Amino acid sequence: MHILDLLSTFVFALVGARVAADKGLDYGGIAFIAAVASVSGGTLRNIFLGLRPIWIIDPWIVASILAAVFLTLVFRRVTHVGKTLLAMDTIGLAVATMSGTQLAFEMDVTWFAAILLGVITAVTGGLVRDVLCQVEPVLLHRETIGTSAMMGAVTFVGLHELNLAQNPAAIAGGVVVIFTRFISIQFDLHLPKFKELNH
Repeated sequence: MHILDLLSTFVFALVGARVAADKGLDYGGIAFIAAVASVSGGTLRNIFLGLRPIWIIDPWIVASILAAVFLTLVFRRVTHVGKTLLAMDTIGLAVATMSGTQLAFEMDVTWFAAILLGVITAVTGGLVRDVLCQVEPVLLHRETIGTSAMMGAVTFVGLHELNLAQNPAAIAGGVVVIFTRFISIQFDLHLPKFKELNH
């Protein structure tokens, strides 16, 4: 799980740094956005659970962020979030969802709190990233990121309640996250949008 947490941190930082670079931010701005995008969700989850944020006690988290920033600055000709980065981001989303949900269960919270904390862990970083980079938040209008995370968290919680071991439940939940997001992107599926009635 620790290796997967580092992977999701690296991926979220890489996407955050890429978005910041595309917006023309300076090196400091790119590093800041990468850090915020990768640790915001886990930090908020830990605060809700009364735990210290993981980046305070684990230097490998910081190393993952720095590696993502370094790669972004070195390969500066690669622009925009392409399919490879999108696929990595989806895997990161799945890992973060399962990490958040699983940790919440270990802290003996209610099942619905575990689902919410799983979703919060997965989507907060991307939301803050987009707001700071002044782009329309992906979470709020396309790609069903929140829906994918929630479906995965619900799957994990449901299997956990059926007394399935945590690791198989986490793997199944992660697969659901990945499948839901890829299907929504492939077929351009979105949640219904609010439209005013014409009088």
